[in-house]
Amino acid sequence: MRDAKFGALRVPEAEGGFGASLPDLFALLAELAEADSNLPQALRNHFGFAEDTVGSPKDERRARWIQRLTAGDLFGGAWSETGPAKVGVFETRIHRSGAGWGVTGRKFYTTGSLFADWIDVVGTGPDGEETSAIVAAKGPGLEIVDDWDGFGQRLTASGSTVFDDADVLGDPLPTASRFSYGPAFFQAVHLATLTGIARAAATEVTSAVRDRNRTYSHAAGARPRSDPQVLQVVGRVHGLAYAAGAITLRAAEAVQRAYDARIGAVREEEAHAINVRAEIELAQAQSVLTGLVLDAGTILFDALGASATRSGLALDRHWRNARTIASHNPRIYKDRIVGDFAVNGTEPPFQWKIGRSPALSGGT
Repeated sequence: MRDAKFGALRVPEAEGGFGASLPDLFALLAELAEADSNLPQALRNHFGFAEDTVGSPKDERRARWIQRLTAGDLFGGAWSETGPAKVGVFETRIHRSGAGWGVTGRKFYTTGSLFADWIDVVGTGPDGEETSAIVAAKGPGLEIVDDWDGFGQRLTASGSTVFDDADVLGDPLPTASRFSYGPAFFQAVHLATLTGIARAAATEVTSAVRDRNRTYSHAAGARPRSDPQVLQVVGRVHGLAYAAGAITLRAAEAVQRAYDARIGAVREEEAHAINVRAEIELAQAQSVLTGLVLDAGTILFDALGASATRSGLALDRHWRNARTIASHNPRIYKDRIVGDFAVNGTEPPFQWKIGRSPALSGGT
């Protein structure tokens, strides 16, 4: 994928990329997830950085990173923190270091960074502002620890990264100046990954039923492939996968409109309204699509027998992987956000942050 410059999908053709639209990108990520759901999640931070870069003003900074994207470089991310960090406050510091800048702190959920050339880090700047910086993934003052131990998405390298005055390339960039539809974009990557998981589940249950010879004394067919109740389950899983794909495509169109507003001659108020709508559409999509894919990973076992639970087949990975991704940005809050917008016109939050409540102490 690196050699094929898959990471340059969104870079315009005139600048050495493939010029893919956002619906194209998310369709390809869904196909990738069908083959291996770890891959699009491991590339999620990369495509987020690429998306921000492609739509940025055409200056020296953009030119530098466009060149690295078209060369095949990959970007990881280091945003979330565990431990004592409070909601909305980063313990990681981006600070002056000699004639340049350095990063000091510890991050978790640094998905994809183990495979990356560069890491996009978010921390607190010298004046207390939220800011971001780019650090070489193999540079001095940095250690990537492969300590992700979740029960799903096990190969995403979503563990820890420790920064000890790690060198920053160029100047830091305030996060407020980065692409405002970022939350919707990052959520759309998860939707594409979930869609691929559902498709993989549909493919595997189809193959398993087709090849299965054992049946039950009370079954409705001599073989599972001729049992209408079993076929109904297979059809249901395919329907769930199809619906997930349709929702993802619709969500991708909303993100595309937000991108078009960023690079077009659109008034600030209109662009903001488009971003709000994109965030609401992605929240609605997440709430429904998550349930579809989790159902697909569960009911596929109804078409098979107890042997389907053997660990060597790993059919449980579809549910585990889907459940792991679905636990990001919990969907219970999305329904409330959508409802509050529909009833009261309350705009959705544009950043999802996690940590300890400033009003509380202790706990995890």
